[in-house]
Amino acid sequence: MTRDEIINKGVHAALKLAETGKWGDLTLSAIASEAGLTLKDFHGVADKDDLSFAVEGIFDAGMSEGSFGDDETPRTRLFDVIMMRFEAMEDVRDGAMSYLRWRDRSVSGLAQRIKARAATAKWALACSGLDKDDGLPRGLVLTGLAWTIAQAERAWKQETSPDMTRTMAALDAELIKLEERAAWLKGRGKRKPEAASEA
Repeated sequence: MTRDEIINKGVHAALKLAETGKWGDLTLSAIASEAGLTLKDFHGVADKDDLSFAVEGIFDAGMSEGSFGDDETPRTRLFDVIMMRFEAMEDVRDGAMSYLRWRDRSVSGLAQRIKARAATAKWALACSGLDKDDGLPRGLVLTGLAWTIAQAERAWKQETSPDMTRTMAALDAELIKLEERAAWLKGRGKRKPEAASEA
């Protein structure tokens, strides 16, 4: 079994256990047992912290199918792939909620959140075919998209509809704002120097 397979099984086992318990209370031995593995399988591969840090990547993998229809706008592509991520989270909602509570309330969890947000935004762009240079500062694009995903996640936490209507509405609204800001920034970049100085 490869390292990635062990981590994948470990994360899914942890999410299963977290359905009825606190993420912070999980132990590697319990996770290994739930995964049908032994502690020895995890030796030199991953401990409890490593599995915690891998959760976001497992959710990100839900976006990997991508959306590249020629008739789709960039906003539609992003909407589709990011919703795939929330669908992956929805499949393990109780465990995911336990993980998110730990992530947002613990020192180690908060430390990884910023890094994870950027990685999620970067992968969302790749999965939607939008990771090319479009003239906008890369860091600005990633920061904006990370914020968008964070706001949609807040809606997902409060979701009550099986169709995730609250999440979809929040994501669409934030993507519209992101699109408008990007268009404004591109417009500013095309202005003539004299026009900009007169503004």
